[in-house]
Amino acid sequence: MTLVELGLALTVLLLTPGPTNTLMLMAGAERGLARALWLIPVELAAYLAVVLPLALLAEGLAAQMGILRPVVAVLAGLWVLYLAWTLWRPERGIGPAATVTGARLAVTTLLNPKGLIIGLVLLPAAGATGAALGVLAVAVCAVAACWAAFGAGMGRAAGPDAAIPSLWRRVAAIWLAGLSVMIMAGGVAA
Repeated sequence: MTLVELGLALTVLLLTPGPTNTLMLMAGAERGLARALWLIPVELAAYLAVVLPLALLAEGLAAQMGILRPVVAVLAGLWVLYLAWTLWRPERGIGPAATVTGARLAVTTLLNPKGLIIGLVLLPAAGATGAALGVLAVAVCAVAACWAAFGAGMGRAAGPDAAIPSLWRRVAAIWLAGLSVMIMAGGVAA
């Protein structure tokens, strides 16, 4: 796989709506683009923390992935379900800007099944070189900025009315709950 092919594959995979992207979208809607962008290094660090060890150990882990996949899927699904619950019922007295935190984004990204695909399939296919990691970093940052910008646009369109962002949190919570079920079912069925 060439670096161009890797970049396209990463971009398509990372653009797919999922738990990390939902949080970036909500961060943009709640905080605006400038304040949501500080979460990008958190997302990148979390992806690298998962992807680097997997890419370096991909050959040795290939046989064990059949055993690990259901465990990772259930853990990821439960975390995403928890996120859905917190978006549905944000903590009282903290305000909407606190529903997406750096810690929540980091844990969500660490448990994101996309990290497994990147670390065990895409990077090894391209060769886990510095250039491939650079392509990964650019793709993660660009996609995260796009989701945050999309969310910020939604927040601006809502104006000062707080009911619409509350509705978006509820829609995001429903989406995450559905993803949670799909993640767990897909991991257990495989």
